[in-house]
Amino acid sequence: MRGGWIRDVVRYGKRVVRATRGLDLLPAVQLRCRRLRLGNDGASWCISPEDLRGDSVVYSIGVGDDISFDLELIREFGLTVHAFDPTPRSKQWLNQQPLPPQFVFHDVGIASFDGVADFSMPERPDYVSFSMVRDSNATQIEIRVQRLVTMAAELGHNSIDLLKMDIEGAEYGVIDDILESGIPIRQFLVEFHHRWPGIGIEKTREAIRKLNAGGFAIFDVAASGEEYSFRRTDWP
Repeated sequence: MRGGWIRDVVRYGKRVVRATRGLDLLPAVQLRCRRLRLGNDGASWCISPEDLRGDSVVYSIGVGDDISFDLELIREFGLTVHAFDPTPRSKQWLNQQPLPPQFVFHDVGIASFDGVADFSMPERPDYVSFSMVRDSNATQIEIRVQRLVTMAAELGHNSIDLLKMDIEGAEYGVIDDILESGIPIRQFLVEFHHRWPGIGIEKTREAIRKLNAGGFAIFDVAASGEEYSFRRTDWP
């Protein structure tokens, strides 16, 4: 516990230094609510537990090779997690895991359109994450993708209680599409990749503005400054 606290202080200090150089953001928390952090270090997310129960609709998009967050959600609330990750290394890893029946895997990625997208393979062979946007000379593969509204329609969901999204820099266009589609989402957890070359903090700053305008308020930012947790302020 103590080690985790020290680690977070160090991470936050690095963010402050980057922010003074215009390389990172230090957004204020906009909504006070109960918070609970789940998952291993490096794969954890902060949720508002009061919104979740056994019949909650949960989507986890981009699971890679660490599903500790998803498994803790299942154990804590008895709910079902719909997990999405079409990348080969993630699918291979998942096939080797003893998965509970409440972990429902879907072999499709998310985008702002329905169809097929080119994904670049990670430059390092020990990395699991493929990306639609990262500038790379690496080999590319075609992967099936869908809009969030298409995913929900196929699964028979009219709203989503919790959406977690870690999609390697493609989040900005997908956020625009989600907001334009109008699908109701209670909690939205997203990893921003403004530190990547070619993206920059203005894209994340604009995404936050759009989410705020769409009724979402920040209730947590991880010490790393990458994972943001939003909650609808006008949920019925």
